Amino acid sequence: MSLVTSAETRIPLGKSGLSVAPMGWGMWRLLGGDRMSTRRRVEAALEIGCTLFDTADIYGYGGERGFGGAESLLGEVLREAPQLRERMVLATKAGITPPVPYNSSARYLLDACEASLRRLGVERIDLFQVHRPDLLAHPAEVAQALERLRSAGKIQAAGVSNHTAAQVDALCAYLPFDLASVQNEFSPLVIEPLSDGTLDQAMRRGMAVLAWSPLAQGRLAASPGEASDQSRVAPVIDALDAVAARAGRPRSAVAYAWVMAHPARPIPLVGSQTPDRIREARSAYSVQLTREEWYRILVASRGARMP
Repeated sequence: MSLVTSAETRIPLGKSGLSVAPMGWGMWRLLGGDRMSTRRRVEAALEIGCTLFDTADIYGYGGERGFGGAESLLGEVLREAPQLRERMVLATKAGITPPVPYNSSARYLLDACEASLRRLGVERIDLFQVHRPDLLAHPAEVAQALERLRSAGKIQAAGVSNHTAAQVDALCAYLPFDLASVQNEFSPLVIEPLSDGTLDQAMRRGMAVLAWSPLAQGRLAASPGEASDQSRVAPVIDALDAVAARAGRPRSAVAYAWVMAHPARPIPLVGSQTPDRIREARSAYSVQLTREEWYRILVASRGARMP
């Protein structure tokens, strides 16, 4: 059971006019390294057909380059090899401002977008996302900032990350254009989007779903016994391994395939920063889960039978 057959499949980013491959590459772990190592990672992601490249201004905070570090590294790669930009749908995020912690005021979002453009060395961001909901920012103010950026040609499309379905509805009520995407954590271990309205709303509104940490921040790729919450993780790993053994593919590939099998067509963001592990993700396209296998993994994650 799969809605995705190959890296050549294209999934619309909402109604933005943009479309991307079924898997993307995320840079939240890009805390260090140099231009050469970053380019090797970018080229590995392009090699397996990824077109969506997802970063954020906060990525790098706490690392050697600090706030904006991941965007700066990617910008160095694009300045050295500008032809790579033509193969990407470039996405970034703004709104996390430690130690505040969040700021989605219109002034901040406008300034943050300009800063991201400078670090990335591009004239336009394809998908600009509000990273986390700022509870002190009225959705009308957020919508106004996104509309100004879009009208000025600074961004092509807008999305949100880590927002509830209700928060998405509130923002959409004030936006004069359609929101392109929502990005929440979703994996065989983190299954809340199946029941909290995230995926249902995305299908109803025609938004793309970007799934961050599809391997549950690495817990689903770990060796048995390594996870701190072993009693929670072990049954899911066992269910994934059963499919991996049958399909002859890595467990990580089964986890990506499980995410992509949902009819909302979630796009898992591969988080590995190792070129070989990035390339390994391509094998997810050859995993065909049966309906029974998909539900067996879900039951393992729930820790209870389906009602």
